[in-house]
Amino acid sequence: MSSPPPPPTTTTTAADQAPPTPPQTPPILPKEDSIEIRDVWFDNLESEFALIRNIVDDYPFVAMDTEFPGVVLRPVGQFKNSSDYHYQTLKANVDLLKLIQLGLTFSDEEGNLPTCGTGKYCVWQFNFREFSVADDVFAHDSIELLRQSGIDFKKNSERGIDSHRFAELLMSSGIVLNDSVHWVTFHSGYDFGYLLKLLTCQSLPDNPTEFFKLLKVYFPIFYDIKHLMKFCNSLHGGLNKLAELLDVERIGICHQAGSDSLLTSWTFRKLKQSFFAGATEKYAGVLYGLGVESG
Repeated sequence: MSSPPPPPTTTTTAADQAPPTPPQTPPILPKEDSIEIRDVWFDNLESEFALIRNIVDDYPFVAMDTEFPGVVLRPVGQFKNSSDYHYQTLKANVDLLKLIQLGLTFSDEEGNLPTCGTGKYCVWQFNFREFSVADDVFAHDSIELLRQSGIDFKKNSERGIDSHRFAELLMSSGIVLNDSVHWVTFHSGYDFGYLLKLLTCQSLPDNPTEFFKLLKVYFPIFYDIKHLMKFCNSLHGGLNKLAELLDVERIGICHQAGSDSLLTSWTFRKLKQSFFAGATEKYAGVLYGLGVESG
């Protein structure tokens, strides 16, 4: 990973030198028994969205993760560049496959989580009904990993959320189409692809330029931690590796979307304070592997 060029050498006197700014202290992370990962099914979807509508203004940082059936298609043909190839791969798979699970973790500027009147900090995990192991295409290793991580596909098909109703509630929730909300993700082209497919009820746009225009409408401000890592020499790997390097502890089960969204939220907070002095605004609007938004 490349680092920014060093600043030009200058001569200063003691009078010119300001004292170093002490690093900001991240919030103390809650313990496992104080966190509630709230599973959302068809029978509590409306009430959980009512809670979300009430907290989004005070907790406008939304960390997001999805679980989906893997990657089953690779496009062939001529591509302008690697970003175009990656986008066509994403589009082919998102258009064909179905979302399994979505995790959302809300926090405020300091990293505090909402409690929703329960006495515990809340993380949401939405379980969708449309994917069928019996009828749909999927990558076997991805589905086996999700099974081992505790996802019950039979329960999802019986009690899961209808994606069209979810999209209606998401549209009116205040989370999307809102430039006061900051979306926080990790290597999230597919995550946003599946959400755009739900929100628009359409296949993804034919090219990355139109994709980013659409993305900017629904998610005006977003961060991809994998992109931010390019500016941190010592950091590498996936989300679990990054969390380990930053000494961020996971709560919940790996490869479940609620736990992954919480880990994404805490890792972003630690990365922001440790490497970017709390200022990440100029790194917004880029998805790792796909480039910068247009328009």
